[in-house]
Amino acid sequence: MCLLQKCRDGMELNAHMKDDGQMKRLTGKVALITGGARGIGAATAKLFAEHGAHIIIADVLDELGATLANSIGGRYLHCDVAKEADVESAVQLALTWTGQLDIMFNNAGIAGPAGSITNLQMDQLKALLAINVNGVVHGIKHAARVMIAGGKGGSIICISSSAAIMGGLASHAYTLSKEAILGIARSAACELGMHGIRVNCVSPHGVPTEMLVSGYRRFLGKSDLRSEEVSQIVGEKGSLLRGRGASVEDVAQAVLFLASDNAGFVTAHNLVVDGGFTSGYSQMSFIYQDG
Repeated sequence: MCLLQKCRDGMELNAHMKDDGQMKRLTGKVALITGGARGIGAATAKLFAEHGAHIIIADVLDELGATLANSIGGRYLHCDVAKEADVESAVQLALTWTGQLDIMFNNAGIAGPAGSITNLQMDQLKALLAINVNGVVHGIKHAARVMIAGGKGGSIICISSSAAIMGGLASHAYTLSKEAILGIARSAACELGMHGIRVNCVSPHGVPTEMLVSGYRRFLGKSDLRSEEVSQIVGEKGSLLRGRGASVEDVAQAVLFLASDNAGFVTAHNLVVDGGFTSGYSQMSFIYQDG
């Protein structure tokens, strides 16, 4: 091999390496993230960018979203996922900017109304489903169209929740919406697999996003409760990894795996990021003690 070819190979390898020396897993990929302005979406956008992806953030939080997009060399678009035309416009932005869409992360969602099922206001439920369920369907629909046309497959990832796995973790409306997301993702995976498009879900638990922290503030009556305190509570009572709370970065790493070629044979799967909470009960540790 000539010296020039070695230099070229070295430059190409460097382009696929992160600053910490690890291989980039999304080099040249184009990713659209709804609800990407903060929380899990923002953490995922940053991680994707570190791994070489071109990022489009679609959100209704314009200032936060635009600032983040600029900081990672991406693009921002105001997008209300309840409106199909907004989601379609976000997908079209990917095509006009780069000519392709490889990854769709349907992350946008709201908490919705709490309270008794006997007092559930149907107009409030309708508003929640418009975002949490219809918004995901819009994302799958329009991402799939361009991925099929592109002929190179793709990865569609939807955010669900531990609330879709067991009852009593969230409001009735939120639980309903997150269970529905599991269903549409699995159904879409059955159709889109023939086009090389993988459809998966990530189900977090106890992640101290603004949504969860606000809920804990109301429940505990502590308006000054910080995200770190919520993470500590989860680590003590909502995880088998005692003392280890969840973080938005934990979820972002799971999304990165499903988006990358490392998960090339993974589809119709629900990757649960819960510290084992939905798989085991950790409050009877005395049964493991000898004598």
